[in-house]
Amino acid sequence: MLYLLDANALITAQNTWYGHHRVPEFWRWLIHHGDAGTVKLPSEIYAEVEAGNDELAAWMHDAATKKALMLAEQIDPGAVQVVLACYGGLLAEDDMITIGQDPFLIAAAIGNPARCVVTAEVSKPTRTGARRHVPNICDDCGVNWISPVKFIAELDFSTDWDSIEKLLG
Repeated sequence: MLYLLDANALITAQNTWYGHHRVPEFWRWLIHHGDAGTVKLPSEIYAEVEAGNDELAAWMHDAATKKALMLAEQIDPGAVQVVLACYGGLLAEDDMITIGQDPFLIAAAIGNPARCVVTAEVSKPTRTGARRHVPNICDDCGVNWISPVKFIAELDFSTDWDSIEKLLG
């Protein structure tokens, strides 16, 4: 499975339980999985996080982080249009600002059941237009999605993951 991270999955991790200074193992674990090809971010999502001015953005600027985590493929513009259509109707410029880079994230997983979007957004099926959440658009597009908590459980993060890796490898 290739897990495609939404910006909010990283931002939430940094700002809550997994801050770089509190749990550096988590960030090394992400790079490990990025190098292994199981965790990536489309370039549009990567740029969104990297544009910040905090510790997370600084980490994203690191060449090793970028090499490990950036998805090395162009997103199909046709797939992006399919995703945008799921927001409904004609989208104004303000709507596009609200939607942000999410269509690129979802488009990177369209038509590929071996890809899964990881997002901290929760399903809100009653929302319409540009305010629709990633899980609901994923559902409409037939894209797998999970929460960061489930992602961490599926890839079995622990603070001694690298010790376990050394024992197994």
